[in-house]
Amino acid sequence: MENFEVINPTRILFGKNQLGRLPQLLRTVNATKIMITYGGGSIIKTGLLDKIKAQLEDFDIVEFSGIEPNPEYTTLMKAVEIAKAEKVDFLLAVGGGSVIDGTKFISGAINYHRDPWDVLTRKQGAVFTSAVPFGTVLTLPATGSEANSGAVISRHELGVKVTMGGPLFFPVFSFCDPTLVATLPKRQLANGITDAFMHTLEQYLTFPSHNLLQEREAEGILSTLIEIKDVINHPEDYRLAANLMHCATHALNGNLRCGVITDWSTHMIGHELTAHFGIDHACTLAIIAPRLCEHKFEDKKEKLTQYGKRVWNLTGDDTTIAKEAIVKTEEFFQSLGIKTRISDYTQEYQGIEAKIKETFEERGWTAMGERQSLTPEDVEEIVLAAI
Repeated sequence: MENFEVINPTRILFGKNQLGRLPQLLRTVNATKIMITYGGGSIIKTGLLDKIKAQLEDFDIVEFSGIEPNPEYTTLMKAVEIAKAEKVDFLLAVGGGSVIDGTKFISGAINYHRDPWDVLTRKQGAVFTSAVPFGTVLTLPATGSEANSGAVISRHELGVKVTMGGPLFFPVFSFCDPTLVATLPKRQLANGITDAFMHTLEQYLTFPSHNLLQEREAEGILSTLIEIKDVINHPEDYRLAANLMHCATHALNGNLRCGVITDWSTHMIGHELTAHFGIDHACTLAIIAPRLCEHKFEDKKEKLTQYGKRVWNLTGDDTTIAKEAIVKTEEFFQSLGIKTRISDYTQEYQGIEAKIKETFEERGWTAMGERQSLTPEDVEEIVLAAI
């Protein structure tokens, strides 16, 4: 088992009818002026925004809407300027992973007196040293951002997606109410299942570790997501919705990575497909993962075999099981209505494999994956095979 250190200070309030605790939680952090951040109009249509405002009648409120899927830097900077002018001392993100990720950036940028883009691009000496505290009301189970300190931010004008994070960016609290899943369309639910599934695979589908508990916990999440996939057709089913939300949170709350070697190269490649074509994040993972597993088959064969046996109940010789496990994974994504080829989303893919290879070379990403053996040349071949 590898050495590890883990801390997760976020208070999770899971289940129905918990919003009544919001004022109490805000008072514990001495919040007075709160910016509510959200995306489109769905929380208005469902009445959730009104419910939250009713709980905040004793607080000063500022609203900021319009945070996009794959939160956009220029949009978030507008929120930063408003928060500074209004002297906001607490942020409340109401939405899914994109709203929560964007709010993490806003929380760090409010008190940063230089160009926040320098922090995101890791310019020497540029770092967020403080953050305005924030909480979340989760509406879309998918990314686990409600229970971790990481975020992904896009800058469309530059065609890039960048990551950020650190101890400052754990939510103070997160409300996780499975009844909100009933308001979600099939596309978002399919993306949520896929995102949670792939977050788990990135930390599991490497090579067998000696952390037997983490192996079984990962397999438990994967098996549960397969079992409850009908939530896309019955989002009002509390049992299905609650298990989806619980799985998505646990897939990326920091627990699965304890004592194991992780991968994340599928995410690295997938981010580029979103940056170039605007493909939903979860869909990019479903596109890349099967092809990456095929390309690095020998490196992943032992774990693919374990995965095939334990999660998909496959039998036969190890090579057959490992190959069939890849097929089963791709078929699972497709059963959710997610297409698994770049050409299913765009016809402007000519040369994309070379562009992504060049981007990885420019960033110095020359040794990736659990064995640090994935090169930009490998990435080029994987993307080409995914077209």
